[in-house]
Amino acid sequence: MDALVVGAGPAGLMAAGSMLRAGRRVVVTEAKPSAGRKLLMAGKSGLNLTKAEPFEDFLAAYREAADWLRPMLAAFGPNDVQDWATGLGQPVFTGSSGRVFPKAMKASPLLRAWLAGLRAEMRLRWRWQGFDGDSLRFSTPDGTRLVRPGVTVLALGGGSWARLGSDAAWMPWLAAEGVELAPIRPANMGFGVHWSAHMARHFGAPVKGCALSAGGRCVRAEFVLSARGVEGGGIYALYRELRDGAALTLDLFPDRTEAEIVARLARRPRGKASRSNHLRKVLGLDGARAGLVNECLRPLPEAAELAAKLKALPLPLAGPRPLDEAISTAGGVTRAAVDQGLMLRTRPGIFVAGEMLDWEAPTGGYLLTACLATGLWAGRHAARWRQDGRDCPVGIGAASG
Repeated sequence: MDALVVGAGPAGLMAAGSMLRAGRRVVVTEAKPSAGRKLLMAGKSGLNLTKAEPFEDFLAAYREAADWLRPMLAAFGPNDVQDWATGLGQPVFTGSSGRVFPKAMKASPLLRAWLAGLRAEMRLRWRWQGFDGDSLRFSTPDGTRLVRPGVTVLALGGGSWARLGSDAAWMPWLAAEGVELAPIRPANMGFGVHWSAHMARHFGAPVKGCALSAGGRCVRAEFVLSARGVEGGGIYALYRELRDGAALTLDLFPDRTEAEIVARLARRPRGKASRSNHLRKVLGLDGARAGLVNECLRPLPEAAELAAKLKALPLPLAGPRPLDEAISTAGGVTRAAVDQGLMLRTRPGIFVAGEMLDWEAPTGGYLLTACLATGLWAGRHAARWRQDGRDCPVGIGAASG
């Protein structure tokens, strides 16, 4: 076997394509019955390919991993992602927030076109089970198989959505090879809340028109209440602060000052109206936002204290939701464990890409873009590696992918 890619997600398929264009004969193995399952799941709510914004702003979303990923994202960044999708016959558009989507708003047409143009041999239901000396061991429909490719790219994903293929089973196998690993942690996940029975009628409802704060950061975005807790864009934007234990507070009236709220409450006496009806009429506090106030503030304080709480409502969280529910994960193969071409230092000829690497990013197109970019980077360097031990060249410029 000349070249092997383990994992048929975005990073793996991108690596396979780059090696094929370099003239390598590529076999792609996939544990599941079909390729790109997590990509298809992501596309169910509109496939967010990337984000159209200045490169330095885009890079900053990766925080501490930005310096590591810079050359990879410079070689295949947001503009390249858009050109790549268009080249597959999937025109794109940019939303008001800068997020870029295929006009079809689904992943399936793009994946079909991608696979149709990929001239790699695909072996489905081949599950990698670690190393056996210089070989890789697979469980296949025909029993255990050992293969010894000339070069390999591992693109097995992180540790979320195990049923789609990303289960982090690879971690002990790489650890046994002396590969430095950072613990896998959830990223872009919801958080648990111990609701009272009164909140059940609000489950599934979005909370709109508020600002969320945690750990010194503030975002203005909606989120969703569920039986398990809170999730959605506003929560995902603060997941790192919340994961590290920062308290969550909600400003339910970000366009009004505390003094303005007090004045509104004073202008219209409550009379015989219930507190809930009074707040609905005077402030427009109803639905899920009113439910949160009743859940977190009962008994309701008087005007001045109530206004202060409406501007900074504490919502106690019960920790992150389980790893398998997270949109993505942090942790994995560290920067120190690979060379500039993403080859494992302890296993020459084995390259790593995608969410197996120790980086994380918020939703908004950053996740998929980095998976594609690292897959392309690893594939290009793997394509030029030979078993004679020659070093991988690292100054590779941009291309269509």
